[in-house]
Amino acid sequence: MPVSAAVTSIGLVVMWSSGFIGAELGTREAPADTLLMWRFLAAAAILGGAWALFRRRRLRPRALAEQAAIGALSQGGYLGGIVWAVGLGVPSGTAALIAALQPLAAGALAGRLLGETVSPRQWAGLAIGLGGVALVVQGDLSAGPTTAPAWAYGLPFAAMAALLAASFLERRARAPLAPVDAIPLHCLVSAVLFTGVALAGGHAAPPAGGGFWAAVAWTVLLSTVGGYGFYWLSLRRNGVTGTSALIYLTPPTTLVWAYAMFGDAPGWTALAGMAVCVIGVTAATVRRPVRRRPDRSARLAEEPVRDRAVPRVPAE
Repeated sequence: MPVSAAVTSIGLVVMWSSGFIGAELGTREAPADTLLMWRFLAAAAILGGAWALFRRRRLRPRALAEQAAIGALSQGGYLGGIVWAVGLGVPSGTAALIAALQPLAAGALAGRLLGETVSPRQWAGLAIGLGGVALVVQGDLSAGPTTAPAWAYGLPFAAMAALLAASFLERRARAPLAPVDAIPLHCLVSAVLFTGVALAGGHAAPPAGGGFWAAVAWTVLLSTVGGYGFYWLSLRRNGVTGTSALIYLTPPTTLVWAYAMFGDAPGWTALAGMAVCVIGVTAATVRRPVRRRPDRSARLAEEPVRDRAVPRVPAE
């Protein structure tokens, strides 16, 4: 049974935002590259094993090449850029706000690259949603100067561009794959990338504590299987613009996660930002019913044909 649009949208927002909580849980125990390495090694083993057992089939070389590039961009490029920037001292709220520019970029490019029409109402919704995200992360933005080098602020832009490029590649793929086939391949590519990074940095050895492995399990099940699974489902159902607009809801949802997990209560500004985000995303994603004009020809066809008086021909 196909997943409904509402379930896909809610699942994307909830599961995608869980990744930020998993990152905080994991980086309390180990460096970011260690967490990413073991996250994707575990995901590749679990999802790849399940695929080989239940879904094994021959994949075309073009599909393998396309999905390898999509996985390197969507997971390696996006996660690597965000985590690296935060590790260098870029405030997480600032990184989130920069990444939230993706819907505007998607709307600007969708028409030219994919032929997706972005209506004025959607543009207004995207602009409103961006304002809501700015309110949500205002605490981080007003925290004062950081020790991050200036070039580190380019990393969230690169991460946003990588995820956007992956989205366009998926929509234009000549040999598209279902998420159940594509995600294990994405995880395998990401495992290779992050293992290389961790080995180069000398951070490949995992810590012995159970907290680290709990964080790995969290990120594999909720963030990778759930978050990326719903992301690719949403791309096929809602398109690039609609899916990108839903990303606006992840910073507010992350605040709810943080309050439930760590007791971090959001302030009034953040709550106001949540409401603004909901308004913007609703305007950008909810489609108005199209009112069709009555078909005059069909109405006339349904009307009974009236008897017309036949003129009498005079007798000769």
